Amino acid sequence: MTADKPLLTVDNRSFRYGDGCFETMKVYRGQLLLADLHFERLIASLHILHFHIPAHFTKEYFSELIVQLCRANNVAELARVRLTVWRAGTGLYDPVVHTPHFLIQSWELPEHIFELNSNGLSMTVFSDAIKSADKLSNVKSNNCLPYVLAAMHARQHQVSEAVLLNQYGRVADTTVANVFVVKDGEIFTPPLTEGCVCGVMRKHLLTAGFQFPIYEQPLSIRDLQTADEIFLTNAIYGIKWVGEFGDTSYGNATSAILHDLLFESML
Repeated sequence: MTADKPLLTVDNRSFRYGDGCFETMKVYRGQLLLADLHFERLIASLHILHFHIPAHFTKEYFSELIVQLCRANNVAELARVRLTVWRAGTGLYDPVVHTPHFLIQSWELPEHIFELNSNGLSMTVFSDAIKSADKLSNVKSNNCLPYVLAAMHARQHQVSEAVLLNQYGRVADTTVANVFVVKDGEIFTPPLTEGCVCGVMRKHLLTAGFQFPIYEQPLSIRDLQTADEIFLTNAIYGIKWVGEFGDTSYGNATSAILHDLLFESML
């Protein structure tokens, strides 16, 4: 079905309440990358949101549907895929049923998505909305208002990305990515208890066993300002390095090495 065809009713619970979650994934040469981690997070999110998960909701089931869709859309060589899940039925805040319905979409990606950005990203802080550090904060929820407003803030201030803070005033994540800092040869990223999304690329970096030690540690704005490097991760572009945050400039030596290691580990 093409994207301009009507699909959802006005009673759809994702439309009305943001009642659901989603996964953003990458397909390369007919293969869904990091499929294990994506579906581990999907099932965990559905449990957190109290869905009744059908027995056929498996990695194999969705992987086959995703690859079939990419082939039908002639984008199986390199594609961005979004799997959106929502609670079926009607009702007000209290759901009548807990059955998941889903939609899969795919778009072609450019080849340069595998390249490290040549110019560092610019970044600012968005403080008008916070990420609450609770069990819902790690879910890629269909309710994305803090990220929408943060992205608008970044555009208005003519920067690439905006950092979202938790209720303690510490770093949670950015509009589309998890945050890592490099300091004295060591790499740090906020733990999930700080309110960041449970990023698939974040988890891959933490578990891949690359040559750099990576530690989960709360990060303040001061930690960003005094870092040697800052880089961001997500499932689509992998790693992007930050060149400016406020009045501070950064290099990308560690980010460039990690980017190459990451590329080799996935393909």
